[in-house]
Amino acid sequence: MRAVLDTTFRSLRVRNYRLFALGQLIKLIGVWTMFTAQDWLVLDLSGNSPGALGVVTALQFVPVMALTLYSGRLADRYDKRKLLILANAAFAVTAVAFAVIVASGTVRLWHVFLFALLFGIANSVETPVRQAFVSELVELPLLPNALALSAATFNTARVGGPALAGAMLAVLPIRAVFLMVTVLVIAPVFTYTRMNTGELFGLPRASRGDARVLDGLKYVGKRADLLLPICLMAVIGMIGFNFPVTLAALAKIDFHAGASSFGLLTTALAVGALGGALAGSGRRARPSAYRVIGASLAFGLLEFAVGFAPNFLIAAVLLVPTGFFSIYLAQAANHRVQMGVDADYRGRVMSLYVLVFLGTTPIGASLAGWWGEHFGVSSSIWLGGLVSFLAAVAALVWQLRVSGDRLEFRSRPVVRPALKSVLTER
Repeated sequence: MRAVLDTTFRSLRVRNYRLFALGQLIKLIGVWTMFTAQDWLVLDLSGNSPGALGVVTALQFVPVMALTLYSGRLADRYDKRKLLILANAAFAVTAVAFAVIVASGTVRLWHVFLFALLFGIANSVETPVRQAFVSELVELPLLPNALALSAATFNTARVGGPALAGAMLAVLPIRAVFLMVTVLVIAPVFTYTRMNTGELFGLPRASRGDARVLDGLKYVGKRADLLLPICLMAVIGMIGFNFPVTLAALAKIDFHAGASSFGLLTTALAVGALGGALAGSGRRARPSAYRVIGASLAFGLLEFAVGFAPNFLIAAVLLVPTGFFSIYLAQAANHRVQMGVDADYRGRVMSLYVLVFLGTTPIGASLAGWWGEHFGVSSSIWLGGLVSFLAAVAALVWQLRVSGDRLEFRSRPVVRPALKSVLTER
């Protein structure tokens, strides 16, 4: 057990990484609690409209489409730690202002839309810079483990945040929930400022050059090994990863559940996701394209099954392995991109990855909300799973053609032991 723990959490020996992980964990618990309460608030203000949930989710990610590539350019040119301090401070100020409006009792649906857009602007800068910053916290041999633990931190918050929100919403008014959790989101500002900058592994600023966005796109275009995971995650991120829209509507509309039950659905997804993150924490080498594709196939099948769940309990059970393969897939794709890119281009390439993975969410969330409102929430879930599965099949065909590999199916005869009769004499 000691050896397993030492392998799983070895990046935490690095002080700068410990500070990074602690700040992210505290902040993300607050963020997921706030966003879970926000989804419930939207349903109350909109009269249980899945479309309104889709609009809120879309607005949170519209800035990602517009600003992420530029943020990657900033990450390759300037001090990532200082950029992260500014972005997290902006997010914290926005969260406090939103909580004050909710607590005052004057909140309207358009207020939620506005603040969703503001949160998205802060995240569009913070996310690609943070993705690239992990490589400066640890040496290259520790990078897979550091990335896996970052994903585990994210999903630990996904477990704790919705569960905390469900419990708080069951006993407290929603205004109190918003006020209490916003104090958590400022944590990264303090942890980033306490880092030892002399122990970072970043490039000297003079070697970063102009860091043009177009050069980063051309670099990816010449690399088939980077194009496959990026294109695959563009489709699955847009169509398959719309649980913030679908789960709240599924709980309240299809299963007639309360806020605490909605929190349980999100927690079931996050428990599986945490397991998927920890499963990849022991990875030391760059994952193969087939590992990424295999996780995509499994995720698509499981999400398809969730869409046909007949009741709340079965949906919650199916969401655990769905969550496992969702983060195992995202993590494997992230590792394949991060560990295959030159350091000079890491900020721009990771910004492109974030753009296709998260920036497509406004399209997918709007489609999921519109489809759920017109054809049923469950159908928007199984359709997302079907599209994700077909995208994985297309990626498999592409990889086989590019690599020249072939699939072979071999069947082995089943060897059954001969039956022996034992005669006993009396």
